[in-house]
Amino acid sequence: MEPPFTQSVLFVWAIVPLLIFLARIVDVSLQTIRIVAISRGVRWLAPLVGFFEVLIWLLVISQIIKTVSHPLAYIAYAAGFATGTAIGQSIERRLSLGMVLIRVITPSGSEVLRQRLQEMKFGFTHVPAQGAEGPVEVVFTVIRRQHLQQVLELVRRVLPDAFYSVEEVAGAREKIYPAALRPQRDPVFPLRLFSKRK
Repeated sequence: MEPPFTQSVLFVWAIVPLLIFLARIVDVSLQTIRIVAISRGVRWLAPLVGFFEVLIWLLVISQIIKTVSHPLAYIAYAAGFATGTAIGQSIERRLSLGMVLIRVITPSGSEVLRQRLQEMKFGFTHVPAQGAEGPVEVVFTVIRRQHLQQVLELVRRVLPDAFYSVEEVAGAREKIYPAALRPQRDPVFPLRLFSKRK
């Protein structure tokens, strides 16, 4: 026999919808992290997050949905999904998982950029090339995503007129990265989620 409180108006119309809303936020946020981890080659994180994602679904959401049939519960479910999607996008920007390729194309010479990258212990590849309006230089560097803003600020500072692009890298053999900045592993979600993004 269920306790009287679980059959009360407060529980059915307030507490249960709130639980559905919060559980759905966590579930969708974890789903976002799992998809990002898979797409960026962080193989150890995706199964771990997937475990908790399914656990929340089985232990919380599915049990609540089975016992609730009033419209407010369904509204809370949909609102939790929408809110979780928005939060997941914010988490994705803050996690900085994986690696990226930065391609810089400049007609004015890249000596200063290459010197600064070398001083900062970033590896790079320099290639002379031909552009639509004449000779150009192309500099490639593969870096950890957590260093992306640092390198882009350098490019914008020393080569303000250069064209650059950033691409996802599914995997790369680690060779040259800043020793002082390189962690043993990508940071776990809670540590990076609340850190201030520069």
